[in-house]
Amino acid sequence: MPNNKKLITEKDIQSLILKGIRRLEISGNEIFTPAAKDKINEAKIKLDKVLPFTQKFSSLNLSTPTFNSKKLAIGCDHTGFALKNLLIPILSKEGYEIIDVGTNDETSCDYPDFALKVAEEVSQGKVSFGILIDATGIPSSITANKLPGIRAATCYNEFSARSSREHNNANILVIGAKAIGEETAKSIMQVWLNSSFLGERHQKRLDKITEIEKKYSKN
Repeated sequence: MPNNKKLITEKDIQSLILKGIRRLEISGNEIFTPAAKDKINEAKIKLDKVLPFTQKFSSLNLSTPTFNSKKLAIGCDHTGFALKNLLIPILSKEGYEIIDVGTNDETSCDYPDFALKVAEEVSQGKVSFGILIDATGIPSSITANKLPGIRAATCYNEFSARSSREHNNANILVIGAKAIGEETAKSIMQVWLNSSFLGERHQKRLDKITEIEKKYSKN
């Protein structure tokens, strides 16, 4: 990152809001964190100059997949429907082959139904990985992790996304649509898809998880 770039964080934007400031002067040398972008959108802060990051921040570089293929399954409950519809076009544009298991509208439904469908696609090897979306990301993760071989990770920031791939070799990303903003969700997806499992000592720990699965499996 060039030295003349200024990092703008969510805390910086929150400080403006507390001061009653709803307009931000920008020079073009700012780097905005995803959380800061979400806060700008949420608070409807006006920017004095139109820059690329004002255009909904939708340009992501997902062109280097870390999985065996660019085939994925995605699913959500009614609370995640809007975010799912936001993420799918981004993935499609980057060449991902997508199996959308639903839900298909915002009618109230049960998250286990769709979490199971995505987990089955991954567990059976029909896709390389999956993405699940509900309100908090927790219940779909709990459901998906009932299936042997599934490592579904609920991620709330870029660090947890990267760690879940590098250390835990997660094969399903779970996002809470009501827990984070749209831009944070897109950034998490970007980091998660472009992070790779590091192996070595981490594989030893995953092997222990597999042994636990085998020990308590009914089969």
